[in-house]
Amino acid sequence: MSVPDIIGLAGVVAYLSAYGLLQLGILKAEDLRYAVLNALGALLILYSLIFDFNLASFVTQAAWLVLTPLGYIRSRMKGRTV
Repeated sequence: MSVPDIIGLAGVVAYLSAYGLLQLGILKAEDLRYAVLNALGALLILYSLIFDFNLASFVTQAAWLVLTPLGYIRSRMKGRTV
């Protein structure tokens, strides 16, 4: 197993940890740690894709990386009056 594979698998662990902790009620979707785990997962998988490119996976991870901070910002803005 190569270093990029190990880094990509660390990204998968970050994703699955975020999802598992959310499902167990330990984290909430509004929690910064949830957003960080999701963004970290996307970044690490994108890194691994530099060495073994897959277009579908790249598009998925890039979208995940863009949508994660947007969702976090939206959740923090919710309930605030302008």
